[in-house]
Amino acid sequence: MELRKDPITRSWVMTGDESTMGGPRPEGACRFCPDAPDATQVISAVPATSGWSARSMVHPAPLYHIEGEPGRRGDGIYDRMSSVGAHEVLVENPRHDRQLWSASDDEIGQFLRLAAERIMDLKRDPRIKYVSLYKDYGSSAGQEFGHPSSQLTATTFVPRRVLYELRAGREYFSQKERCVFCDILSQEERQASRVIEARGDYVALGPYAPRVPYETWIMPRNHEASFERTGLSKPGLRTNLAALLRRTLQRVRTVTESFHLVLHTSPNSLHPSKTLGYWKTIDDDYHWHIEIMPVLATKARSYTFKEVYYSPVSSETAVKQLREAKIDG
Repeated sequence: MELRKDPITRSWVMTGDESTMGGPRPEGACRFCPDAPDATQVISAVPATSGWSARSMVHPAPLYHIEGEPGRRGDGIYDRMSSVGAHEVLVENPRHDRQLWSASDDEIGQFLRLAAERIMDLKRDPRIKYVSLYKDYGSSAGQEFGHPSSQLTATTFVPRRVLYELRAGREYFSQKERCVFCDILSQEERQASRVIEARGDYVALGPYAPRVPYETWIMPRNHEASFERTGLSKPGLRTNLAALLRRTLQRVRTVTESFHLVLHTSPNSLHPSKTLGYWKTIDDDYHWHIEIMPVLATKARSYTFKEVYYSPVSSETAVKQLREAKIDG
């Protein structure tokens, strides 16, 4: 497998002839449960009173490999490079039946802390430009493992969606000397029509222009570009953010089982790009957040033409429904 860059959209694409990836894996003895006989390599773990509460493991079929150099090179007008990086499975809970929406707030907080530690650790590698944390849940979303888990990929490039945000944030800051994400959050809280719930320093809201029905963002009220700095320094992570994430996922699951969850954090500013300018003001103009994209089979058109999104449910209607959803405490 290798990475190839589309010269028009400027997005990197993983391609090759391997056919061992994607789709749910057959369930035998779960390799992520405690004392699994065929467990993969453990990278890091958050200790609990007995055993562990969350841990990071090498993905059994990784897309990216830590060994080697990217070797970016030209191929006529095209660019290509090796799939150097890292691919980990973040096991959210030792219990096979404790997904994020049914776990305790402390358990979720331990998982979030592990995620912050792994992102920070991987960013110490000068080859790494970005670290993505994501969770695909449900057959329609391409769920890979039955055990409660998310995945983490460290790449030698910044994903296109994040580049869009970096450019927009930098341009807005250069004009107004304010963070566009902070201004969005301020207006949403003032208008209150698209705020689902606020808890301490964190807010769940429906974006003004949703790409899909019931799209939901979770954002910190206090400006911070880097999730990992928040995760390693803010005590509210284990209480307010954990509780808000749990309750928001419960709300989403009243609409659909399947969803994509993606953490958007800052690129690797420990080793900034020598050519791109996004890193120069990133602590001022970027703002980490979590995006949740529900997958509704009956609204399939929402996912077909990605450059002009179609959402047949407005944010205001979606937020009203999610606010009124019956969830656990």
